[in-house]
Amino acid sequence: MADNRPAPKTIPGWINFVIGGLSGMMATCIVQPADLLKTRMQLLGPEAKGQSAISVAKGILRKEGPMGFYVGLSAGLFRQATYTTGRLGSFNTILDWYKAEYGVPSFSMKILMGMTAGGIGAFIGTPAEVSLIRMTADGRLPPEKRRNYKNVFNALNRIVREEGVTALWRGAVPTVTRAMVVNAAQLGTYSQARELLLPTLGEGIVLHLWSSMIAGFVTSAASLPVDIVKTRVQMAAKGSSQIGVLLNIVKNEGVMALWSGFLPTLIKIGPHTVFTFIFLEQLNALYLNT
Repeated sequence: MADNRPAPKTIPGWINFVIGGLSGMMATCIVQPADLLKTRMQLLGPEAKGQSAISVAKGILRKEGPMGFYVGLSAGLFRQATYTTGRLGSFNTILDWYKAEYGVPSFSMKILMGMTAGGIGAFIGTPAEVSLIRMTADGRLPPEKRRNYKNVFNALNRIVREEGVTALWRGAVPTVTRAMVVNAAQLGTYSQARELLLPTLGEGIVLHLWSSMIAGFVTSAASLPVDIVKTRVQMAAKGSSQIGVLLNIVKNEGVMALWSGFLPTLIKIGPHTVFTFIFLEQLNALYLNT
């Protein structure tokens, strides 16, 4: 007997990209204060001695008010719209090609695909990243040195006009490097933590939460030195190599300065992973149920 039941509704590929980007943008709205705090701490340099995340947060609140924590939000959202969409699109394209040519990929091959896609997405998103770093850092500069970008598009336009198009990709190499490290650490750790915790916690949001936080801790520790170097390179008035910036940090501030801002980084990466997947699942369900 023929099966006359309608085929289950599926999500078109381009809708997956849109939903992925929207999920990242919604999560960014929640974690933006932690991201700004992380950037401010990374840029303290020698001033960082004796300053905690709490003291820096109090300084932002005192000088800029509550909305000071959302400076650069438009750049953060634009970064998600470019980086997250580019990463997901690249990963799905590579995955589909591999399946067609060689069959189902192994776990190690998926990690390699994730690293590659992360690098591609990061390169696409570097202009937004440069704008985000500059906008979030502006408040700590003396008034006469502030760039005072109005929004991400104003920042992009002024960077091109004042410094040239190539300035949009300043720090592209450490940005791509960081993205590859993040993807490798996050994917591998999350998968392993999920596997170990599943028998105890069972399927559900609690398992996802704990796995994400463990992955966030490892990812923060692994990626923060690269992230700090990337931030310093992108803030430099003139082109600087990441090796030169790294050696300068270690020489003048000590090795542990490479993990400056660890707490706000952890606070950002863990919840951002959780919220992104929660929003992703809800948006998928909303599309399938309409």
